This record gives sequence, C-alpha cells and structure tokens, in this order.
Amino acid sequence: MIFSGLPFLFYFLPATVIIYYLVPKKLKNTVLCLSGLVFYAWGEKKLVFLFAFSIFMGWILGLLIERFQKSVWSKVFFIFSVIFFLGLLGYFKYTDFFISTLNALTGLSIPLLRITLPIGISFYSFQLLSYTADVKRGDAKANRNLIDFAAYIAFFPQLIAGPIVRYSDISSALRKRNHSVSLFAEGMRRFILGLGKKVLLANVFGEVCADFQSSPEPSVLFAWMNAVSFMLQIYFDFSAYSDMAIGLGKIFGFSLPENFNYPYISKSITEFWRRWHMTLGSWFRDYVYIPLGGNRRGKARQIFNIAVVWMLTGFWHGASWNFILWGLFYAVLLTIEKLWLKKFLDAHPVFAHIYVLLAVLFGFVLFEATDLSRLAGNFSTLFAFTSKPLASADALYDLRSYAIPFVLGVLGSTPIPKRIYQSIQKTRAGEKISLVLEPVALLLLLVVVTAYLVDGSFNPFLYFRF
Repeated sequence: MIFSGLPFLFYFLPATVIIYYLVPKKLKNTVLCLSGLVFYAWGEKKLVFLFAFSIFMGWILGLLIERFQKSVWSKVFFIFSVIFFLGLLGYFKYTDFFISTLNALTGLSIPLLRITLPIGISFYSFQLLSYTADVKRGDAKANRNLIDFAAYIAFFPQLIAGPIVRYSDISSALRKRNHSVSLFAEGMRRFILGLGKKVLLANVFGEVCADFQSSPEPSVLFAWMNAVSFMLQIYFDFSAYSDMAIGLGKIFGFSLPENFNYPYISKSITEFWRRWHMTLGSWFRDYVYIPLGGNRRGKARQIFNIAVVWMLTGFWHGASWNFILWGLFYAVLLTIEKLWLKKFLDAHPVFAHIYVLLAVLFGFVLFEATDLSRLAGNFSTLFAFTSKPLASADALYDLRSYAIPFVLGVLGSTPIPKRIYQSIQKTRAGEKISLVLEPVALLLLLVVVTAYLVDGSFNPFLYFRF
C-alpha cells in the first residue's frame, strides 16, 4: 500500500483517522500499532510476522540492555542486537549479492536463493538499531510498554520509507501528545501538497525515464533528458513521501523530523548531503562516523572514516555494485572538498552550484543503472561516445510534451515558490485571501490527483526497492 494509492487515500486512512479519534487516549497507541501492522501486511502478508518479531526483539533487548546497564551483560545484549538486526537485513537484502559475487570471482555456480526483500526493512532495522544504541548510551530510557514501542516502530506514516525517526524524537509524544483542529489542518495541508508533488511531478518525470528506456533510438539529447528527469523524479518522489509522512504525523499528534531542505540549491556536496535525506545522513554520522573517530584522529583517519561511511551508505541503498560505486563516488568528492576544494567553492558560488548539479546528476546516472553494462552505455550516450544520434523524434516529442512539468520541477526544487507565497501572506490582503483560497486550492489539488489516480496513470514508488 502506498500513500498515493486509492485504497490508502479512500479506505485505510479515513478509517484509521476515524477510529483513532473515537477511541479514548489510552487506546490511541493501540490503534496506531494495529493500523501499522495492517498497513504492512497489506503488502507483506507473509513477512509481517518477521516484522512483528523484530519489534518484539527490539523491545526485549532494550529492556535487557537497560536492566544490566552497569554490567558487562549490557554490552553483550547490545552487540547481540547489532548482530541480530544487521543479520536480518544482511540475509534478506544481501545474500544473493554475495553469492553472485562469489560465483563471479571463483567460477562457481552456487544457485541464488531468490529471497524476497521485506518492504521497509532498511528503514525499520536502522530505527531498531538506533533505539538499542541510545538505550546503551543512556540517551534514552527503554520503553516498558510493548504496545507503545510497537506503535513507534510500526507507525505507518514513516514505516516504509522514513524519515528515519529516532526513539528520542517521539518518546515523549508516545506518552502524551496534543491534538487540535489547527494541527490536523496543518497535517492535511502538508500531506496533500506532498501527494500533489508525487502524482503530478514525480510520476510525470518517471514517464520520461520510462520512455527513454523503451526508446528504439536513445539519442544523446534523450540521455540527458533521462538523467535530468531521474534527478527530478527521485527528489520529488522521496521528498513528497517525506512531506506526506510528516503531514500524517501531525494528524496523529507527532512531529516527525524534516528530511529534505532544497538540496539542489547547494553549493558544495558537503552542503548537499546536509540537505538531502537528512535523517539518513545524521544516522550514519551519529552511529558510524563519530564512533569510528570522526575527524578527531587526523586527516588520514578522517578520510578512511568518510570512505567507510559512504561505502555503507551506498550499500544500504541496494545490493548492487553500482550503489557501492555511487557511495564511493561521494566519498571521493567529500574528501576532495575537505582537503582543498571547499575554499575554492566558497569563493566561486556560480561555479560551485553548476559543479554540484552536474556531480549529483552523474551520481544519479550511476545510482539508476543496476546493470554495469547499462551504466557504461548510459554514460557513453551522454557524452556522445557512440554512434547514436544527437537528437531523435522520441526525444523531441517528449521535450515538447513535458516542457511545462520540467519548468515546474526546476522551480519547485527551489525555495522560490515558498518565498513568493510567504511574501504574499505578509500583506494584510494576501493573508485574508489565502485564508479562503488555500483550502479551495488544496481541495482542487486533491480532486486533480484523484482524477489522475482513477485514470490509472503511471504511479511507481522508487524507494520501495530499498
């Protein structure tokens, strides 16, 4: 079940909200727990039991780590939690990758297990790991109520694709939170805007990418259009999901962390990764980079730590060599910036912005192509190293057909629309007009999105594969 699907919008979400607000306060977390399990089971009927067992193990291990905090057993239970959750993630996500790599290196023919990847396992595994780590450090107290803990892990707004919510972010809200009409309205506004970004922008850019993949003559122009489209698609797809998750969180009284902050306006890769998927970046910083020593043990060790973190970041995204190369690509860029390039970028902001956009674009070409031969073909076409034409009828047709979405996508990936809206609201007349027009505009947006979905339009979600 995805947020931009009709079953979620018109059955699951209304039913959950109605039940949630009808039950007394002491049962609200129970509703969130059960609704999360139902939401997960919708797409993973068999593996929902693995998900429930993982929640139970996280709860038990948190209690044991805190119970034996002053003895060596606390460390033992924490290490076991790391082995257990990383072991589950490794088995389901990476077993076939390691087998195929071993076969390629040794010439063996070990059959692949074809293991089904549980939806969202990369996200909920990291939440469980951060929980046991925080309890071990003393940064959070173990939750003694299984229902409350399960409500945190199974909270459906952030269950499938984040943001990665740490227990300390919402521990107090699990016990006591406020609900109001204004907070509900704010949540619905954020959700509908995110839904519009997903359906009207991300899906449209996905159509351009699909056209390129099926094109009989993928020209140089089409290759660049595909690269830019994927760059916009993945941003609007994932940031829209985060918007919808944050909006849904407000509806149920939670304040989820922001995950994107206009990353395409960055003037360095360092800044880009402070703005893109912020909860993942902070997770690796706090639970991998800093424990490895961060930048406290000299330049050589810092470079090593950056390489480890970014190799793991790439590998976290998928069991394929292109993801590892993608992570190392950013490790190299970040290392170069830290050693000498950052000062030059700060002094030349226009060049810096162009450099970031090109680096990110090439990075996403690497990210998209899970087959290395396809990767080589895409780069060859981009730089006209093949006999393929500079332009093609398909490319020119899509360029004309999708010109307006491209313009809207470029503008929408910057703070310009938000600043224009805020400047209008600052005037007395603008504030009064927005009070009337904003609800009408949101309702119209919901109607248009629904019409697109009823029409059966292209509606993928990229981060399901992670």
